[in-house]
Amino acid sequence: RWVISMNDRMYELGNKASVIRELFEYGKKRKKEIGEDNVFDFSIGNPSNPCPNVVTSSLLELITTKNPIVLHGYTSSAGDYEVRKKIAEYLNNKYNCNEIAEKIYLTAGAAAALTISLNAILNSGDEVIVFAPFFPEYAVFVEKAGGILKAVNGLDESFQIDFDRLEVAITKKTKAILINFPNNPTGKIITEDELKKLSTILSTKEKEYQHNIYLISDEPYRELVYDDIFIPFITNYYENSIICYSFSKSLSLPGERIGYLLVSNKAKHGELLFKAICGAGRALGFVCAPSIFQYLIPFCLGQTSDLMIYKTNRDILYKNLTEYGYEIVYPNGAFYLFMKALESSAVSFCEKAKKYELLLVPSDSFGYDGYVRISYCVETEMIERSLSAFKKLFDEYKLLRGE
Repeated sequence: RWVISMNDRMYELGNKASVIRELFEYGKKRKKEIGEDNVFDFSIGNPSNPCPNVVTSSLLELITTKNPIVLHGYTSSAGDYEVRKKIAEYLNNKYNCNEIAEKIYLTAGAAAALTISLNAILNSGDEVIVFAPFFPEYAVFVEKAGGILKAVNGLDESFQIDFDRLEVAITKKTKAILINFPNNPTGKIITEDELKKLSTILSTKEKEYQHNIYLISDEPYRELVYDDIFIPFITNYYENSIICYSFSKSLSLPGERIGYLLVSNKAKHGELLFKAICGAGRALGFVCAPSIFQYLIPFCLGQTSDLMIYKTNRDILYKNLTEYGYEIVYPNGAFYLFMKALESSAVSFCEKAKKYELLLVPSDSFGYDGYVRISYCVETEMIERSLSAFKKLFDEYKLLRGE
């Protein structure tokens, strides 16, 4: 009998897409069947508002003025040095830090930055702690790097860090804590006080176990903050930190896959760590991020698309859904609502929601039961049209409960 030679785990990942992607594809199919206006697709974090004008004008300038051999040619593996220098200067001015170009690695988005970082620091059996709920692909990235993912639940339903649980979870095998704020899927933000306490705990554990414990911050939503909330910059609080950033959400460029990772200039043995970063990039084939978008970065630092559209969307959904009776975690940032399902099974609840053409993501794959994620980076008009469907869904459950 012929044996197919391939990696079974890679086949498994390719054969079954993530729940988010499956729902996204279902939505595209459903829109063809019954019309786009009749489907309320809240599945994927794909920005609906256009990129700022500076993106288009700068790309045109690059195409018409820059030497095409340079514009479309290879850069250094870690990215163009002058671009990395501009990023460091911008961060230093904005966050009063002291970062350097030599510890910045340009990547094809935050996913590549995370994958490179994890492969650079993990040996087989090392543990990475995340706070539940968490972005599902973290489990895939950690596993592929040879690590073990450990999820720690937050305090009650506030989803703030439970430091008692965290201290129990950290062991001599812990190599990193992976945080994401504003958080996908809750929209919650780690406060400055929380970050200070987290840094103190990690510093104490480093001394106890006599090895570096890295704080990796996944920050594609850094600029998506509402209500005048302060976002702390982690390298100002913890030495052994790595930032993974993407321009996908702030500039509405998710398909262009451009971002960077930053090793804190204060990190112990940071030069050696950056060499491991470069080695991981080489081994994974993540060298020389798309050059034209590298050269775009200096034009766009500090610029964003119209992010207040998301605040409008959040406010409409939160106000109306809570008035109907839904329980929702109030989000300070990102563009997601984390809503309690109306039954114990989030999967079953999402299937019932499809009857009303509402496409919601069950929380199971986020490492937390009983909730759904609603991605509100959609057109405001679609949100307004969807409200009656949410009301009908809630009323169906009221009837089931005999209310």
